[in-house]
This record gives sequence, structure tokens and C-alpha cells, in this order.
Amino acid sequence: MNITKLLNSSLKIALPLVLGGMILYWMYRDFDFRRIWNVVTHDMDWTWMLLSFPFGILAQLFRGLRWRQTLEPMGERARTSTCVHAVMLSYAASLVIPRVGEFARCGVLKRYDGVSFPKALGTVVTERAIDTLLMLGITVLTLLMQMGVFSTFFKQTGTSMDTITGRFSGTGYVVTVICGAAAVILLHFVMKRLAIYNKVKATLGGIWQGVTSLRNVRNVPLFVFFTLAIWGSYFIHYYLTFFCFGFTEGLGAGCALTTFIVGSIAVIVPTPNGAGPWHFAVKTMLILYGVASDSALFFVLIVHTIQTMLVILLGMYSWVALGFTRRMAERRQTSSEVQ
Repeated sequence: MNITKLLNSSLKIALPLVLGGMILYWMYRDFDFRRIWNVVTHDMDWTWMLLSFPFGILAQLFRGLRWRQTLEPMGERARTSTCVHAVMLSYAASLVIPRVGEFARCGVLKRYDGVSFPKALGTVVTERAIDTLLMLGITVLTLLMQMGVFSTFFKQTGTSMDTITGRFSGTGYVVTVICGAAAVILLHFVMKRLAIYNKVKATLGGIWQGVTSLRNVRNVPLFVFFTLAIWGSYFIHYYLTFFCFGFTEGLGAGCALTTFIVGSIAVIVPTPNGAGPWHFAVKTMLILYGVASDSALFFVLIVHTIQTMLVILLGMYSWVALGFTRRMAERRQTSSEVQ
């Protein structure tokens, strides 16, 4: 049993790394990396990169503030600092195992502020749903504004909805729905027979409370502001990097928004911080805007690497800060017991 768990854990870490590594190898297999140093030291304006950092930090700060707001309707009083540190730590954790950060930040709140893990996880699900809807809306608007560029992208990558949906017949859709329903029903009966059913049921109930917490948020305008501020900060964090390079500084906000959207969709593929899929998607779109292939590779490699390093530094800072907070709390408790 221990071997099976070890194998599963190893696969969760190894497969995303291998997938991302294979994509990166394919993209940079003939690339001269020695030229990167010259671009970084001579051809790149670091002022704009440094100006972008505060917005990368603000995005995570706003996410922590919004998370705390969604926890309040359920009676969970997490500290603002703990929520922010948990978010920063979660992004760094996801660099090791993609998507594990969502669980890690709930665990941090459970450990440091006693917040219910299922309820916290439910609010994370709510957050993701809201973010997905927002990104869907932005994607539709961007698609309409940049229709010509997207059409070229789909042609060059061989992607089209006709080729995807054309593989299914009417019968195929019906069979898929029936199989899905049967799987859900079967899972229900299997779970009911297991000894842990009641525990799982309670956990799912906590998650559902977290999901439905949004309707009880006290200050809806503030929630909307946090949501827009999160993605606005992400975009500015990315857009300012365009001014670091001569071959992207004149492309404009439309190109930045298009590549930002495509890159955000690409990171759905479970690799560390989207490494590989993000590089490919953004590089492809930049080429469609007239950027030379090598220059596009310089951009995605440098920007992604530096922004990933910022995520790591923020995660390390939060890990140290949380440890310091815990030690201070233990000291105060010891002092009160002595008195």
C-alpha cells in the first residue's frame, strides 16, 4: 500500500514535469541559449520589469483579501495576513505539483487560524468559478476585437471546433451522456457502501457551504472590485514586460491582452506554472503579430522565468512569515500560562 501511494505521489510530480519539459525541449531544441545572456544584459530594459513586480504582488494580495471576504459568511474568521500568505505559498507549491496549491492554502488556514478545511476548499471552488466566468467574458470580447489574429492562430495550429465536434455523431453524444450518468450513479452507490461515506458526505457538505457562500457576501461591490483588481493586476504585471524589449514595446495593449488570454488558457494544462504550454501559446501569438520567431522565444523564456522566480520568492517569504507568526503565538501562549 505504501509503495502504491509512493508511486502515485511520484507520478503526480513527475508527469507534469515531463510534459512541460518535453514541450520546452521541442521549442528550444535548436535554440542558442548563449544569446539569452546578451539580451538580458544589453538589450532588455529592466526598469519596466521591476515596475511590473508590484502588480504581481498586488494580484496575490487582492486574492487573499477576496478569499477572506468569502469565508466570513460561514463564520470563519481568518486573519488577513494568513489568507495572503496562504495564497502566496499556494502558488509556490503549485510549481512543484500543479494544482496542489489549492489544497495547500486551505491547509494553511486550517493550521494557523483553525478554519474548516472543507469550507475553505468550497470557497476556492467558488473563486475559480467566478474567475472562469470573468475570463470567459474577457476572452469573448478579445476574440471579437482580434478575430483576424485568432483565425490565423486556429489555422496554423490546426485547431477548429468543426474538427473536434465532427468526431461525434448524435448517437455518440447520447452514449457519452448515458455513460456519464451511469458513472455518477455507480459512484454514489459505491461511496454509500464504504465505511467512510458519512465522513465524505460531511466533507462534501462543507465544500457546498463554501460554494454557496458567495450569495451571503456582505459587500458585493468590494468583492467585484477585488475580482477585477486581481485580473487587472495580473494583466498589468504581464503588459509592462512588453516595454522591456524593442520587438514588443510597439505592439500595443490589444496584442498584450490577446497573448495574455491565450497564455491564461494554456496554463490549464497541468505543468509547473504553465511551463511549456504557456511558452508555446504566447510565442505562437507573438509571431502572428509580426514578432520574429527567435525574438518571441526570447520574450517567453525571459518573462516566464523571471515571473516564476517572483512567485518562488513570495512563497519563501510567506513560509518564513507564517513560521515567525506561529512562534510568536506560541510565545504569547506560554507567557499567559506562566502568568
